[in-house]
Amino acid sequence: MNLTGVRLLFLVISGFFGYQVGAAHQNAILGMLSGVIISSLIIILEIGLRKISVKGLSSAVFGLILGLIMAKLATEAMALSQFSEEMRYFINTAVTLIFCYLGMVIGLRGKDEFNLIIPYVRLRRQDRLGEITILDTSVIIDGRIADICKTGFISGKIIIPRFVLRELQQIADSADPLKRQRGRRGLEILHLIQKEASIDVSIHEDDFPDLLEVDAKLIKLAKLLEARIMTVDFNLNRVAALHGIKVLNINEVANAIKTVVFPGEELKIKLIREGKERNQAVGYLEDGTMVVVEDGRRFIGQEVEVVVNSSLQTPAGKMIFSRMK
Repeated sequence: MNLTGVRLLFLVISGFFGYQVGAAHQNAILGMLSGVIISSLIIILEIGLRKISVKGLSSAVFGLILGLIMAKLATEAMALSQFSEEMRYFINTAVTLIFCYLGMVIGLRGKDEFNLIIPYVRLRRQDRLGEITILDTSVIIDGRIADICKTGFISGKIIIPRFVLRELQQIADSADPLKRQRGRRGLEILHLIQKEASIDVSIHEDDFPDLLEVDAKLIKLAKLLEARIMTVDFNLNRVAALHGIKVLNINEVANAIKTVVFPGEELKIKLIREGKERNQAVGYLEDGTMVVVEDGRRFIGQEVEVVVNSSLQTPAGKMIFSRMK
């Protein structure tokens, strides 16, 4: 049974109940109409509540209960006063309304900070393996995350926020052909990650409408879930680190696992193209590290032995400078 069927069943039951009540008061038709009208108004109200999240509603209920408890304590204390019965009733009513209002407002404002709001109690297994990792848009488009997942280096749970999916969809629908290609590549990468049986991947629905920037939403979500963020975005890396959030930057990982060489070490490399300076040639190691060879221009296309002079770490990666053996 779908939602429409439930609503129709509610209308029929309400009409029947109204008919029974009306028949008891010698006006069955009016009772049935009253039941249908009241149930219709309730359905309209229910449709209007669709924009209210369950999390927000539970936060408001939590605040209301807290307000009622505080109001009960306050009114019990006022029972010791010498006010008249009428004045005490007025004060009790006013105090209850005030505390209920304040409790609901505080609950709604702090809904993202409540970790123990039913049904949002977060139970953590003591034997849980790994951590929660949140993927941002840049690392999905980058594509290397799919190969990393296949190797099994990432354990625990991978979360893809709904607002990241929405941003990917916008990029995939862009009028710019390059952006459109990058967005579609990101969606394909997500499909590959979800097919990987060894990885637990889920979509997180929290959107944080009060925040406009995706990076700010990622940071807030990581704080709430006590998760780490995987990215290749330099700016997000720095901002998240300032907030005390653990960041996994694939570029930093790639640079960290580059081949380590020392001056005087010998390498065997195939020269691919000319270098920027006179008589220079350029080749690459298996991990993509660029090797610049002095006086190697005439050996382009050949595999040669070279001796390392020095190495340089740049923002684009590591460069090795060498000479012919």
